Amino acid sequence: MKKYISRVVLMAGCAAMLASCDENTWNDEYLGGFETPDKTDVQTINYTLTDYDYKTLAANATNIALAGDANAAALAAVGTQGYFTDVITAEEYIPALLSDPKFQYFTLDNGSSMKITYRTTSEPTEATLAAINAPKYKVTDADYQTVWGSETDYTASFAPSHTAARSIPGVLKAAYPDAQKGDFVMVSYNTSNTDPVFSGSTEPDPEPDTFTLTSVLGTAAEGQTLDVNGYVSAIDTQGFVLTDASGSIYCYRGSGYNSDSSIEIGTQIVLNGTVASRNKSIQFGNAATIETKGKQAVTYPTPKTYTGAELDALVAGTTIPACTYVSMTGTVVLSGNNINLNIDGASTAKGSPSYCLADQKALFTADANVTVEGYWYAVAGGRYCSLCVTKVTVNGASAANVLASRAVTVASESENALYTYDGSAWTLASDYVVLNHADYQAMGQTYDNLSGTSPATLLPIFLKQKYPYAQADQFKYVVYNYYDGSATVTRCGLATYNGSEWGVDTGVSTTTAQFVKKNGKWSYDPSVVITLPAGRNQPLSSLYFQTCVDWVKNNVPDGAAYVSSYGNNEYYCGTSAYQGNVDLRPLSAKAQYSGYASMSDDEVVALEKERFEKEVFPAALAILHPDAAPVANVDVTFTVNFSYYTGTSTVPATIIYNVVGPAQFEYVSCTWNDTVSE
Repeated sequence: MKKYISRVVLMAGCAAMLASCDENTWNDEYLGGFETPDKTDVQTINYTLTDYDYKTLAANATNIALAGDANAAALAAVGTQGYFTDVITAEEYIPALLSDPKFQYFTLDNGSSMKITYRTTSEPTEATLAAINAPKYKVTDADYQTVWGSETDYTASFAPSHTAARSIPGVLKAAYPDAQKGDFVMVSYNTSNTDPVFSGSTEPDPEPDTFTLTSVLGTAAEGQTLDVNGYVSAIDTQGFVLTDASGSIYCYRGSGYNSDSSIEIGTQIVLNGTVASRNKSIQFGNAATIETKGKQAVTYPTPKTYTGAELDALVAGTTIPACTYVSMTGTVVLSGNNINLNIDGASTAKGSPSYCLADQKALFTADANVTVEGYWYAVAGGRYCSLCVTKVTVNGASAANVLASRAVTVASESENALYTYDGSAWTLASDYVVLNHADYQAMGQTYDNLSGTSPATLLPIFLKQKYPYAQADQFKYVVYNYYDGSATVTRCGLATYNGSEWGVDTGVSTTTAQFVKKNGKWSYDPSVVITLPAGRNQPLSSLYFQTCVDWVKNNVPDGAAYVSSYGNNEYYCGTSAYQGNVDLRPLSAKAQYSGYASMSDDEVVALEKERFEKEVFPAALAILHPDAAPVANVDVTFTVNFSYYTGTSTVPATIIYNVVGPAQFEYVSCTWNDTVSE
């Protein structure tokens, strides 16, 4: 600080002189070296890519340009599948991620290095790609009508008299008239263990069961496990609203839930489940068990109409009224698949008709003025009032809003199966097994997917239970939903049975590679720099030099004669695990090994250096770095900083090797050859 003040005074005293001098003259003479130093952020980091990183990498503009049209789909797959392939390699595509502002370490400066751990796989097999990329087909009402041979006497499900196995090939033949041999389709359908009884049937009507509504939903609270007798009062594509004598609650069934199943408006439901909290309200998750009973008429209460200000206040709070029947009026705003309503008088809250059925969704057009009735059951994103819709009035005109009741309803389950075309007919792909809702529930999953490392632990158990009589070497391709952190994607793994256990190989492995930032750019750099500190009790130095000592003892003719009685240093090339250096004292070498007696001191030192450079240390590196391997179009080097002892001083040195084969190290140079021995 004193130096700074004195220079300010000096500057004031020289004002007249400065008026006649070049403005940089004084700065150069008096302020040289006084500039504020640039702050740098140079780090060495070990980092494992997250699912978010894979998505960021796949969306990076530099990578999109690098992939081009030819590999655009392969790059997008890295974002969803969360692993690299032979087409989209980590070495080529990670550098752009490290400079992406969405990556947490994008500000690191030149000289930084990152060892990135990532998932990779070889090119997916045709068998796994067939399942991953198979188009999805959902059996429609029209399909079921064709199967049952009637537009009225049908049910939206297969059943014992009209099985899925017997009916789906015909459905697919009609849906895909131009199918080619080897095509695959993932089919979603409903199946029941019970045949429907249509009106006019000669079979006697069953005795009606007594169904009494419970009165528990009006006081339901998070954490309670409840038995509920209620009826379905509203439906969307991911669940339904269940109503009993005291109130209503939303029942989430999952993205795989088929709204065109046996559950429809008025279906009586027996439910057992634990109440969960979600988005400022309560609901039942898809782990809740349900059983359909009969059917009853449904009437709706007078809807509660909120002002915009009231909605703003409610969404700003911590809870909302549990599954309230409401009416909201606003202007339709469409964003992709999302439907929102701008509510008059609301500055924050927006209406959100959620997961609408197809016929409902068609009623919402951009900028239309609509009034929506339904059950408000959640607040998504802090302001979107999620509604399970029952009625829509468009520009003052009421529209058809609720699915028409079917002639017959039977209890059914939604299932998925993979079918393939053999050139003449569609058949079940027998080498594949597809997980269904019941399977995910049996695994204890909240949603119809797996995540994290759960496939490796849960799929073998699933297969052992499904195929109790499997024989050794039997295999199956297992198709399942996987949640990668932001979306659910299809994955497929090859499972094989060894006679006692199933093993599932998704083809994905974990590896680590180094990336270095130079001249403002990140690049793949598999080269390694190792620093071995001199001195006693240096773990890394002890490891490397003890490896050298042991190698000499076990591989050099008469090797034990070069090793001291303590077993931690040798004089074949001078490595000392005790001192953490290379001991180049010729007198000590001669004292240990009598074979040096006829050699001069310089000859002993020169021989030890050469043995260290080209024989002993390369062997130690091969032992300690068995995975080192050359990389096409990249110079892979190992640079080792170490010290050697001359008898009077400890001198630093650097030795460099090229990796020329698997665990093969070719000597390049050592700086001790540039130093005059003392």
